Amino acid sequence: MNPTAPNHSASGQVTFLGAGPGDPGLLTLRAVEALASADVLIADPQVLDVVRVHARAQVDTPLQASADEASIPAGVPTLRDTANLVMTAARAGKRVVRAVTGDPGLDGYVAEEMLACAAEGIVFEVVPGIAAAVGVPAYAGVPLRDAQGTDVRFIDARSADARCWSEVGASDATAVVSTTLDSVAAAAGELVSGGRKPDTPLTVTVAGTTTRQRTWTATLGSVAQVLKAAKVLPSADGGQPVIAVVGERSAAAQRDRLSWFESKPLFGWRVLVPRTKEQAASLSDQLVSYGAVPHEVPTIAVEPPRTPQQMERAVKGLVTGRYEWIAFTSVNAVKAVREKFEEYGLDARAFAGIKVAAVGEQTAKALVAFGVKPDLVPSGEQSAAGLLEDWPPYDAVFDPIDRVFLPRADIATETLVAGLIELGWEVDDVTAYRTVRASPPPAETREAIKGGGFDAVLFTSSSTVRNLVGIAGKPHNVTVIACIGPATAKTAEEHGLRVDVMSPEPSVHKLAEALADFGAARRDHAIEAGDPVTRPSERRPGSRRRARS
Repeated sequence: MNPTAPNHSASGQVTFLGAGPGDPGLLTLRAVEALASADVLIADPQVLDVVRVHARAQVDTPLQASADEASIPAGVPTLRDTANLVMTAARAGKRVVRAVTGDPGLDGYVAEEMLACAAEGIVFEVVPGIAAAVGVPAYAGVPLRDAQGTDVRFIDARSADARCWSEVGASDATAVVSTTLDSVAAAAGELVSGGRKPDTPLTVTVAGTTTRQRTWTATLGSVAQVLKAAKVLPSADGGQPVIAVVGERSAAAQRDRLSWFESKPLFGWRVLVPRTKEQAASLSDQLVSYGAVPHEVPTIAVEPPRTPQQMERAVKGLVTGRYEWIAFTSVNAVKAVREKFEEYGLDARAFAGIKVAAVGEQTAKALVAFGVKPDLVPSGEQSAAGLLEDWPPYDAVFDPIDRVFLPRADIATETLVAGLIELGWEVDDVTAYRTVRASPPPAETREAIKGGGFDAVLFTSSSTVRNLVGIAGKPHNVTVIACIGPATAKTAEEHGLRVDVMSPEPSVHKLAEALADFGAARRDHAIEAGDPVTRPSERRPGSRRRARS
């Protein structure tokens, strides 16, 4: 009999899923598919945020409250009760995803839950994940094997006995030890007692594969002193898990060349992006690629125009053939037109016969989501000026209509209008939405802005400077200020801010690139001077340079 075959039709199914050691990008495609179809999500607290973003909005998360075990009210199930939660949901016919840190077979203690499913004939599957003992050394720049085929031994210090320590200590294998920060020295001592030389190199990595990752290089005999000198120990966070790699592959000279993750130009930087999540999507992705942690804070809110009649006439003109072109200069303009279409019972088919222009990539994506493929997107700079570079002049022979519909914000500049008129077009410049100052961000964010909790802030316009200072206060003087152009920089300086980075072009992506160059230069200078590499926020008064889980 197949132990995973169902013995009654009403039972559900369970997916035991490895979520990896922390980096959300390490989830497998199969894991994402399983999460998207889950009815119930039961996850280790450490990876709940990693997996929940791929689940449906309606998914039930019984263990959501256990992300902070110290705050769990009496009577609320903890991780020891997950087997009961899994079985209860599966018996009710639910599709259950049980997500664990790392890999289910190596890191997760889920064998008991699998056996319970097998005993009741509940269908289950296992989706492997990247084990912490494999993923963390890779992110630390510590290869575990080379062409000579060095043996690799994995040790869980919590369960290792004297025989295990002596066998590994007497060998020349690379040892990958899963332990805690305050137990590293004890594990090193066990290996020395087992026969390893005290000068055997090792690396110790905390918060591996996340932007909180930190790695120290030492030897078995010096690790306690190294962690003490780095002011890592003693610490209240000493119980956090670490991966220690013992062997020649963790030698300092080699890791200096292979540490690709922690050497990213903005590694661990908290970067404030004064835009909505939708507007900042591609910019935030770019910052993440540099190792940063973007934090979006909207500085404007969008409201309907005070007098909607002009917009209503223009939308009706689209249907009746009044326009040759419609030009969208923002995602908000697409949203405003789409909402007006829905109000009149129209859809993307109303754009038939009309040429559509989008000012940039994000606006084009919003149009595609609406069902409209733009005919014109700037081939160069993604701005009004870039759009004008590619916009064709009006030609009475080839263009039956000479009019352009331009739905935009009430505070938009006249660059595009003037340029289109110069090209021979008539422009209906219509206020599709109003921009007003957004509500203040949460108190925690405001305090971080004023107290130096952010490493950098990207200002993409003068209005973002004025609005951010207005709703949240002035960024601390340790925060790196990056501006998209001279006008924005001038506004920042008028508000008492020191401008550190200027984009070479009026492009948000060039601005992020300029900040990355600044971060790389700052890092190189610290290394050349023999100083520790720190983030700008670590210079603020009272900041503590310590690893956090």
